[in-house]
Amino acid sequence: MKLIGAGFGRSGTMSIKAALEQLGYGPCYHMKIALCRYWHLGFFLRAWRGEEVNWKRFFRRYNSVVDWPSCSFYKDLMKEYPDAKILLNIRDPENWYDSMYQTIWAIQTAFPWWFPKVVCTIHNEIIWNGNLRAVFENRKKTLEEYKEWIEEVKNTVPPARLLVYQVKDGWKPLCDFLGLPVPEGKAFPHINERKNFKRIIRLLNVVHWLVPTLLLIVAGSLFYFLT
Repeated sequence: MKLIGAGFGRSGTMSIKAALEQLGYGPCYHMKIALCRYWHLGFFLRAWRGEEVNWKRFFRRYNSVVDWPSCSFYKDLMKEYPDAKILLNIRDPENWYDSMYQTIWAIQTAFPWWFPKVVCTIHNEIIWNGNLRAVFENRKKTLEEYKEWIEEVKNTVPPARLLVYQVKDGWKPLCDFLGLPVPEGKAFPHINERKNFKRIIRLLNVVHWLVPTLLLIVAGSLFYFLT
């Protein structure tokens, strides 16, 4: 593990993931990977609840991590990987809240009742009731929690080991921090996931009703032909 992201999600993490992988710091672990592997979510929940976990075994194939749920454990990961650098990815707090509200918060209500509960559980325990202390519906308090997290990371990580970074700053500060040259002729990746979230929400809303409807049709057909 060469780099640990300590900043919250919805602060440029997909762009940072792409940039790190271009710089040779991949594979980079991100929430999108966790959501495709539900047993990973169980691992993070065990760690959050205080159970002993093997970080090095879990991250053995990754050279960097960003986004939730990894950022919630940056202190543990700092100790586990004493040579890893710490990246505190941030963005304007007001814009961050708007992005959270329109994506991760909005998608919760779209999850069908039959969707794996571990997905909602990890969001509730680690993000909404954990890092954000169950105040997300209160914009002012949430912004205070966001700013407090940033200050906590700054006060926890030794300055020589820390980069406070916004994706709008592009390649140079990131490359300087990592001791690498700026990639020639390559624009810094800017991946906007908000449109993807909206598509997923629309799809989940359709699926929410489609699957039970199909099950009722199948059950009705079986009942008709077997009686």
